Amino acid sequence: MLIDNVTNKVADILTEAVEQGDKLSVMTGLFSIYAFDHLKSSLGKVESARLLFSQAKGFDLLPDEMKDSPFGSLNGGKLETKFRNQLNQKAIAQEFANWLEEKAAVRLVEQAGAVSQHITHVEQSETAILGAQFNGQGLGLNQTSGFDMISLAKAEQARELLGFFNRVWGSTAQVKEAKAQLQAELSKLTADQTPQFVYFITLYNIFKDFIGDLQEDKIIKTKTGFKESLVWNKLYKFQRDGVLGAIEKLEKFNGCIIADSVGLGKTFEALAVIKYYELRNDKVLVLCPKKLRDNWLIYTQNDKRNLLANDRFGYDVLNHTDMSRTRGYSGDINLETINWGNYDLVVIDESHNFRNNNPKKEGRNRYQRLLEDIIMAGGRTKVLLLSATPVNNRLNDLKNQVAFITEANDQALADHGINSIESTLRNAQARFTKWAEQDPEVRTTQDLLDTMNFDYFKLLDIYTIARSRKHIEKYYGTADIGKFPTRLLPINVKAAIDRQDQFPPLEEVNKTIRRLSLAFYSPMKYVRMDKKAEYARRYDHEVKGSKGVFKQVDREESLIHLIRINLLKRMESSIHSFALTSAKVLTQVEMLLDKIHHFNGDIAPTLTSDLTEEFVAPPIEEIDDLEFESPELAPYLIGNKTKVRIQDLDLVRFAQDLEADRIFLREIVHVAKQIDAKRDAKLDLLKQACLQKCQQPINGHNKKIIIFTAFADTAEYLYSQMAPWAMQELGLHSALITGQRTDTTLCAPAAHGKVGKKLKADLNSLLTHFSPRSKERAKVYPEFSEEVDILIATDCISEGQNLQDCDYLINYDIHWNPVRIIQRFGRIDRLGSVNDVIQLVNFWPNMELDEYINLEARVSGRMVLLDISATGEENLIETNAEQDLKNSKGMNDLEYRRKQLQQLQNAVVDLEDISGGVSITDLTLNDFRMDLAGFFSDTGQTQPGHSPQTQQALLEQAPIGLFAPVVLSSAFAKVQDEVQSGVIFCLKDIQGKVQVDASYPLAPYYLVYVSDEQEVLLSFTQSKQILDLCKKLGSELTQVAQSQDAYHAFAHRTRDGLHMKHYQALLSKAVESIAGKSEEIGAASLFSRGGTVLSAVSAQTVNDFEVISYLVIL
Repeated sequence: MLIDNVTNKVADILTEAVEQGDKLSVMTGLFSIYAFDHLKSSLGKVESARLLFSQAKGFDLLPDEMKDSPFGSLNGGKLETKFRNQLNQKAIAQEFANWLEEKAAVRLVEQAGAVSQHITHVEQSETAILGAQFNGQGLGLNQTSGFDMISLAKAEQARELLGFFNRVWGSTAQVKEAKAQLQAELSKLTADQTPQFVYFITLYNIFKDFIGDLQEDKIIKTKTGFKESLVWNKLYKFQRDGVLGAIEKLEKFNGCIIADSVGLGKTFEALAVIKYYELRNDKVLVLCPKKLRDNWLIYTQNDKRNLLANDRFGYDVLNHTDMSRTRGYSGDINLETINWGNYDLVVIDESHNFRNNNPKKEGRNRYQRLLEDIIMAGGRTKVLLLSATPVNNRLNDLKNQVAFITEANDQALADHGINSIESTLRNAQARFTKWAEQDPEVRTTQDLLDTMNFDYFKLLDIYTIARSRKHIEKYYGTADIGKFPTRLLPINVKAAIDRQDQFPPLEEVNKTIRRLSLAFYSPMKYVRMDKKAEYARRYDHEVKGSKGVFKQVDREESLIHLIRINLLKRMESSIHSFALTSAKVLTQVEMLLDKIHHFNGDIAPTLTSDLTEEFVAPPIEEIDDLEFESPELAPYLIGNKTKVRIQDLDLVRFAQDLEADRIFLREIVHVAKQIDAKRDAKLDLLKQACLQKCQQPINGHNKKIIIFTAFADTAEYLYSQMAPWAMQELGLHSALITGQRTDTTLCAPAAHGKVGKKLKADLNSLLTHFSPRSKERAKVYPEFSEEVDILIATDCISEGQNLQDCDYLINYDIHWNPVRIIQRFGRIDRLGSVNDVIQLVNFWPNMELDEYINLEARVSGRMVLLDISATGEENLIETNAEQDLKNSKGMNDLEYRRKQLQQLQNAVVDLEDISGGVSITDLTLNDFRMDLAGFFSDTGQTQPGHSPQTQQALLEQAPIGLFAPVVLSSAFAKVQDEVQSGVIFCLKDIQGKVQVDASYPLAPYYLVYVSDEQEVLLSFTQSKQILDLCKKLGSELTQVAQSQDAYHAFAHRTRDGLHMKHYQALLSKAVESIAGKSEEIGAASLFSRGGTVLSAVSAQTVNDFEVISYLVIL
């Protein structure tokens, strides 16, 4: 008799055939616990059973990961998804394990394919079935084609089949006992799992196509000796992960952006990457801001201060500004003869300084020169970019930085689902802009993440490595890497200007500043009408792609706004600095007026004047201390001298405006110069703050203080007043560091009874004397015992320096970019600090915050200096500031600024928290890849009884559908606000029905977090947050013993895992949310460039998905 498993089914026949006390013999290639579950009532009747696993037909069709076991997939094949989705796999496996232990003998045919028959024999009824595997398909539990050739045998035929079974069973040469082996395999389904292991199973499935890219020995060539290098052995675990990730991206994608937050050691990570490539005999160039040049050069020199001297670094160092030069020397490098195209790796420090590619009227700008002469010339050049802020106000900031990596090839990532990098960034910018226009009170980062296109996430994930301080604390812990110091609440000091209170209020001085025409800086505005076209041809130029014209007159108008900001900020900084700058501007105005009067006096009677005499507008460098490598100023550095013939100017109007400026400036200078150091109220408060800190240290006897100011002349003024005072009153040495000057009261150690000479120290030496422990001074200057305790500096040391010996930082003025305040604090707010607590002190103008904001707004128009759209056209600052304040965008800008400054007053915040937008840390998946790589290679994570080499095999052989329960407790305090009871599912789309953007990074896997109330807390578009949560839950629970309370609670709720209807409902909700989101994305794609069409087969059911793993949160 034939059985087709449609009209009659094997399962039904066996159910009827088995009697109480029966004996069962089964020969099969595949065995499923769900077949056992269906027949368990009948199988419970048998007295004994023999299971003979034959590795027969069908076994060779198994996926590779299932062939590792001679028993195949005990939890069923691909047609048994509907059974696995009942989520009771563990309970069924345990029931089978109990039955197996009590009633069954197990043997295994050792040679696969030696036996091809499938036989199930029931003794008492003399029933045998030939040709049916003991799984869902064989028993007819799945829908089949109806073409199965299965035979039912009775009596004599059944006895013959039993005889054949017995011969194979008794063949000791080819068959072995295998019960213990089967039980061991079954234990993978029945064992309690830790949340950590389930996290790694999830990662393994998501990233298994990239396993080769994750394995440390495949990322780095071990024979280079890289792991023996000094720099590698100085790195923390998270830094090593970053280095491996960077090397992997450099090898695979030719570039990487390391965007770790301030204070996490990007420089050392980059040095390790450089060392790796130098060991491969690659030629390396480091491009850095001029102020950081010495930071990089020191590691290449035979110098006592070089802590990595044994690594013998040999890279070249050039300044960013050297890209604008074609001759001369930069250090020892001749810029005229250097072989630009010979570098294998280019490292660009503070790469955000290259985020603008603004055109020049003639020749190439430094961006174009770097791209064409270094990166595109010669062989393929790898590019490593370093920046804590690769994305500032605009997501599009990445475009020009990524172009270095792709050599300006817009389709470089077409094979990875990103057809156009420019289009991806433009679309992301449009969505970000729309989000930013919402009311700041209601918009959330999550809203932005939900609306952002997947290809932007994928672009970031491909190229960036970004970790924040919170990320390190949360996921790496501080046991091995030390702690961050605790941030005390900021101290806010509102400082008056004049102790005699005779200086006019800031509002009055500001009115005077606003009256200044500053004609000296904007000659183009005064060119005669008949000459405007000539000068437009000379100085105006088209934006790339003929998308607009960048006018010189607009540039000058913006420059005037910058100068007004500069004057106001100097008045905030110190009255001394304000007086100096005002006097300089006055001197320039008077010199130009004299030149005009001289010119007029010459030309009127004789007409013999030199008609080619030109007025040269001053370069922006004369606006002291505005940092010339700041991205904010990039547009103004293009052709920074404007030459205008005096006779081409409307001299009457020009001279009138200059004369008016002279009157205002004389008044300003006269009043400002009245206030000397004795009347300086702000200086007095600074001394009080330093005195109090030294009398009441916050960490033991630590008296170190850093005083930051935005301006060099303020720093020099403070040093001239503070250094002698600190020496006399406090007995402390001071030092001064600006971009142009260094000084200190510290003396060299006395020799032979003589008084030591005053130290002539460079920047790095002074920092070593100020922070001797973090800079390991004892190795460099063992003869010194005294230290610098008060450091007065400009922002030339606000980046890239580790000064963690200090615990007290004073911002003597508030930088025009609040991000700089956080970068300054990053000098002392560092991993592994010797200080328990650190203090930030901010000096503010003596007025309310809202009043201060409005004052800045009126003087500068908008707080955002430039808003360059994705098309490349520039919207320069609107000149009508009052009108601008009335429109909603202007109000939002001011509210954003007010919130930033309010944050600075109330707490010390991280860079990513003050951005007002979204941090790259929120978007990339690289850390999870590195976690998986760490699981494969780190013996610290090796499970008992497993070597690192078998760690990967643990995940490869883990069955799908594993889970772990978690009971929320005090252990999860850091994520308490993020967690509700429910389930985090990792699902796989096995039918390919989900409509999602081709650039969705995890397809065909989808992560969904559903609460017990069936609310989708996190959808698959929020995979990063879900994985973050899984990682945190897993990192706290690494041992099964820690999860026993959770397993008891879960068993109580589900009757030992057999009653799973509640969790099946949550699974249905998760699938429903994926279907809904994918349809939403599919509809949206209809209206996007290169969009798709909606599929007619898009409807999804639970059984279109495979449950890979899940975490139950109780």
